[in-house]
Amino acid sequence: MPRQLGVLMDPIAGIQIKKDSTFAMLLAAQQRGWSLQYFEIGDLLLRDGQVFALSRDLRVWDDAHRWFELNEPRWRPFTDFDLVLMRKDPPFNMEYIYATYLLELAQAQGCWVINDPRTLRDANEKLAVTSFPDLTPPMIVTRQQLILRDFLREQGEIVVKPLDGMGGRSIFRVRHGDPNVGVIFETLTAHAQQFCMAQRFIPEICRGDKRILIVAGQPVAHLLARIPSAEDSRGNLAAGAIGEVRPLSDRDRHIAERVGATLLQRGIWFAGLDVIGDWLTEINITSPTCIRELDRACGSDIAADLLVALEQQLLKNTHA
Repeated sequence: MPRQLGVLMDPIAGIQIKKDSTFAMLLAAQQRGWSLQYFEIGDLLLRDGQVFALSRDLRVWDDAHRWFELNEPRWRPFTDFDLVLMRKDPPFNMEYIYATYLLELAQAQGCWVINDPRTLRDANEKLAVTSFPDLTPPMIVTRQQLILRDFLREQGEIVVKPLDGMGGRSIFRVRHGDPNVGVIFETLTAHAQQFCMAQRFIPEICRGDKRILIVAGQPVAHLLARIPSAEDSRGNLAAGAIGEVRPLSDRDRHIAERVGATLLQRGIWFAGLDVIGDWLTEINITSPTCIRELDRACGSDIAADLLVALEQQLLKNTHA
């Protein structure tokens, strides 16, 4: 009987398969003989202490005109699945947090969930870098405008961003003396009602915001440098940046190996690190991307490497 893979993701009809890492994982699993089950966050159910999903049999094709087929939905307990991929995109809101509670309970009942639901809940993608202070640029997290202004005065130029954003949303580059400082800080803190992060601006952003993928605790050999456009300082593909594939530098590898080992200990089997110059700026663990871009450029199969590692761990779990 084939292994059962469940995937919790955003609506598959709306994805762009040429750059969707979840789709790459589904293709790799199907090619390795796994049976695929698809469901969304609204399909979760807790009843009488057991977690269920309203799931559908799924088949996928690497074809932009017809990339998936779903059968009729039916309720299945999570204990039917050998493995579930949690690949729901942010926003990281209360609904997301509630889902991690249900997935954590499902895991306690015998279903392995990747990435680990508790770590998804506990390790905010912006704040997680604070576990590695020697690898990060100077930064603060605050709700107070006066503290932000002092930090800006001290650093000269900073980047300010919300703690729950993705894809470059609401990221501001601010110079000391900018007349818009007040309104930027008011907006990001909602008039001192919510936290934001400020980091020293790293000029090497002109050479790209480097996305380093981590598979089973180890870095992929090449990274995707997302180079900002001339009209925008954000290194995000969603904000118009251009991707350039490069091999990892010695510093990139040092950062990735340090962080990757810690992530694996916490049940994070697939992650994306953001590195600018020599500095770690974010650790993405919810639904990091860039598999397909790297595979096209390098002839790699990153999702297959992930599936192999997960299969090996499943065998260890079975014989433990």
